[in-house]
Parts: sequence; structure tokens; C-alpha cells
Amino acid sequence: MSEVTRPTLSDALTERMLELIRKGGHRPGDRLPSTRELSQRFAVTTPTLREALRRLEATGAIELRHGSGIYVGAAIERLVLPNPNMREVHAAQLVELLGARIVIEPPLAAMAAQRAEGDELAVLKGVLDKAGKHLRGEDAELHEANMSFHRATARMAGNSVLHEVVDSLLLVHGPEQREILQIFDDRRRDYEEHLAILEAIEARAPAEAEDRMRAHLVEVRTVIEHRLNPPG
Repeated sequence: MSEVTRPTLSDALTERMLELIRKGGHRPGDRLPSTRELSQRFAVTTPTLREALRRLEATGAIELRHGSGIYVGAAIERLVLPNPNMREVHAAQLVELLGARIVIEPPLAAMAAQRAEGDELAVLKGVLDKAGKHLRGEDAELHEANMSFHRATARMAGNSVLHEVVDSLLLVHGPEQREILQIFDDRRRDYEEHLAILEAIEARAPAEAEDRMRAHLVEVRTVIEHRLNPPG
């Protein structure tokens, strides 16, 4: 195979790695050839290959497991990806992100209610069962359960692109969401609002599920706005 040439060496090598994964029929979790084998295959040096691998890892296309090897990442088939270079969300952006969730997630809750099935409902119930066990200060575990609930609801709606949008938005302002738990300081109320959304989904009541999700997210935004603009 001919050597990849500069000046777009890293870009070209990244594309050829993706081509190897797709044409090889590899799925998330599949192990790929070793770094040495890939360097020989593409006729590039190991440092050059590692640069391309790091770029792919940043987008979730591959996973580098120390001492184990290179694996196809869970995000290889995603259409929407969070920015791997994001470091800080400014106040105005955070409010806009929450505004986006208010637009997107309530209709998805309605769609989830229309499609509610046994296995997916069991996932939602399991997530909230976990959340219910962490209402007394275990905020890291509670945050993860809360975010899992929103992700699972979006996934149940049946639109993979919108699910990826929600997943990306949650990832972008994950640290701020953890702060909300402390500022809102009513974990039980937050938990009960999630239970109410689940109840509407279980009852296959789309309008009610949509209304409850919207009310919940509007309340979250109100808390954030109050924190960013405290009364004088």
C-alpha cells in the first residue's frame, strides 16, 4: 500500500483508519490490528499513527486500552458528536443549552410514551431505582442516574439523531448539572419529577409526558438563571 503523503498526512491517515473499520465490517467493541501492524499497513511511522489514533479517540471512534490494544469505539456510528475540545461553557451559552433541551426533550418524552415497551420501561425504572438510593448526598451517583434517565427517555423516542443531540448536550454541561443538585438542594423533588415523567410514559400519555418534561426542564433553567443573575 502506498505511503500517505503530506501535507494532510494526519487527515488522510484518519480517513484510512475509518475506511479500514467500515469496510472491514468492524462493530463497536471489536479489536483492531496492533499499532505495529497498522504502521506497516499504512507505511507510516508509529508517532504519525499515534497522532491519528488520538484524533479518532477524541471523537469516540476508537478506544485505546492500555496493555490491551485498539478497539472500535461506541461512537463510531454517531452522526452528532460533542466537541472534544470544549473546556468551559459561558453563562449565556449555558442558558441557551438549557433552552435547547426545553425545545427538544419534551416532544421526545411524548414520543417515548407512544413507543413505551417492556424492556425500555424496565431500563427507565432501573435508572430511577438507582437514583432513589442516592438522595442523601451521594451527588456523583445521583447525577449519573439523572443523566441516564434523560438519555434513556430520548433513546426510547426512537430517533437516533435526536438521541445523540440530547446525549451531546448533556455531556457539554455535565459539570453545571452537578452544581444544580447542590444549588437546587431538593433532590427529592427532582427525583419525584422524574418519577412523574416515567408515570406518564408508562401510562402511554404523550401530552402529559411532554408537559411534565417541559415543566421539569423549565424549573432547571430557572435555577440556573437565578444562580447566574442573583437578585441584588
